[in-house]
Amino acid sequence: MPLVTLGTKGYYLGIFFKANWFRAYQFCRYHGLHLVSIESQEENQRLEDFVKSEGLMGEHFWTSGTDQAEEGNFFWMGTGRPFTFTNWNAGEPNNFKYENNEEEHCLELWNRDGKGLKWNDTPCSFETFFICESERIE
Repeated sequence: MPLVTLGTKGYYLGIFFKANWFRAYQFCRYHGLHLVSIESQEENQRLEDFVKSEGLMGEHFWTSGTDQAEEGNFFWMGTGRPFTFTNWNAGEPNNFKYENNEEEHCLELWNRDGKGLKWNDTPCSFETFFICESERIE
């Protein structure tokens, strides 16, 4: 599986099919990877620059971020660690409740309003692209 090295990690842009958060997580794990866990503004910017270079800024991308264990307490499923850096869109996370009572518990990267790849909580059942990462390359 071709990985692109950005900083100290290798990344795979899952753009050949859209998947819900669980399927994206399964795909990454099957290939020995994890859904991405973003640990700094620098990493977030590297990913944004990469997505932009691929002409995909209009798309959404799953990360391993979730608050499924406890509402409002987000952590990275890929590492098990709580967030030490955040880059939420304005007004997020908001845990919006949909007509079918589905709530927002999974974190996506989204270029809402052309302001760059910011974070948004969204229902885990939504199907979108995703980003996998390798262990640290040091």
